[in-house]
Amino acid sequence: MTVINSRDHLPPTLTAQDISSYLNISRAGAYQLLHSEGFPTIQIGKRLLVDRSKFLQWVDLQSKKATTEYEVNPKV
Repeated sequence: MTVINSRDHLPPTLTAQDISSYLNISRAGAYQLLHSEGFPTIQIGKRLLVDRSKFLQWVDLQSKKATTEYEVNPKV
């Protein structure tokens, strides 16, 4: 398995394996994301893929949501 630890190393179109490697989650977790509402999944036949730029936008949005939630309700 190839470890993807940088945005620069992401392929133009991501598979579940690429997503799991980048986010450091299980492949099953990546498939849950691919099937979740609001995740930018492209379905081609039975294949589930994600465009790199849409994926990175989604990651940035999730980070902003987490930061905003922490600022509103810090759990100290």
